[in-house]
Amino acid sequence: MPKQQPTERSQAELGIVGRSAAIEELLRLIRQIAPTDLTVLLVGESGVGKEVFAQAIHQLSSRSAERMIPVNCGAIPETLLESELFGHERGAFTGAVDSRKGLFEAADGGTVFLDEIGEMTLATQVKLLRVLESFEFTRVGSTELRKANVRVIAATNRDLAEDVRLGRFRADLYYRLHSAQLRIPPLRERVEDIPILIAWFAAATARRVGVSFNGITRGALEVLIRYPWPGNIRELRNFVELLITLEGGTQITEETVFRHLDIENRPPVIENPNAIVHLAGKTSEQVERELIYRALIELRNEVGELKELIRDGGRRVVVEPIGNFPALPPAPAPTPEPTDPIAELGQVNLAEVERRVILHAYKRHGFNKRRTAQALGISERTLFRKLQEYQMEGDGGR
Repeated sequence: MPKQQPTERSQAELGIVGRSAAIEELLRLIRQIAPTDLTVLLVGESGVGKEVFAQAIHQLSSRSAERMIPVNCGAIPETLLESELFGHERGAFTGAVDSRKGLFEAADGGTVFLDEIGEMTLATQVKLLRVLESFEFTRVGSTELRKANVRVIAATNRDLAEDVRLGRFRADLYYRLHSAQLRIPPLRERVEDIPILIAWFAAATARRVGVSFNGITRGALEVLIRYPWPGNIRELRNFVELLITLEGGTQITEETVFRHLDIENRPPVIENPNAIVHLAGKTSEQVERELIYRALIELRNEVGELKELIRDGGRRVVVEPIGNFPALPPAPAPTPEPTDPIAELGQVNLAEVERRVILHAYKRHGFNKRRTAQALGISERTLFRKLQEYQMEGDGGR
């Protein structure tokens, strides 16, 4: 069968979103490897989008006119995986009432994507190695040799070299797969791609649910960039889809992010270098007062930034498009507070300054006691006592 010449496709057509150096290098390697018939092993953490890169390799190959069939080796019981891949004959096992083609036969001329290949049993690995070396296999319950001209792309989030050492993965299959290995970087190694990924997922979700996406604030974007994303691209996509769906496409703010993202149960990404753990020789009241002063300075800086933004014409956060990627729609210009929370501090006493700072932080963090206390650097008990003094306990605070 004559091979079709691979079609040149843009990055957007391949569905690979990003402009980081890591992604550009990965795309360069994919364009080199795809036109060959090399077996490819994609390695990377769960959720990094290995199937997207497998699909890109298939689309850039001479097999792009044929099918790419994905198989999750970890989701199929080991007793059925061999039958699923290579087919079976009638009566081969209980329930095999008819002969059936396997996925390798169905993908003849195309590509088979074996996701989570590290979960494959040793017995099935032997058959897979034979397919890779000679394109030959036998159905379950048959001795007849069959052939299928397929390219195999495999993926795993496991350390296969360690599995080989422990006898859980065949060394000969590992070295056969290892001939062309690509590492997909986790999201924390390509944080510069987060804004455009948000734009991509938000635009797609907004179209699907029929709403208009009204952008994202700078503060919200900074929170999302600093978040570690242990679930990688999958977690980010699911989170953006949740925000757009539940919030109806309204502007994403810092408060919106805190309301939906489970940050409190995660270890902090960046520790506060100004946090006071212990101050010898000072009373608790003195320590609390110093912490309030520190929070006051930080708040003053934030208000200064807000004033600067307003003087600058209220320019909004917009992520510039690249190629065919959509830009984040502009967010509405921020509305200045009716009064500055720290305006004319010289005309009030220290207790009033403390009250203003605490109440401002409490409102800013959505009346959440835990986050407010963390932001101010004081204990929740101290915050609760202060709020009682101001008669501002808040029904929804935690």
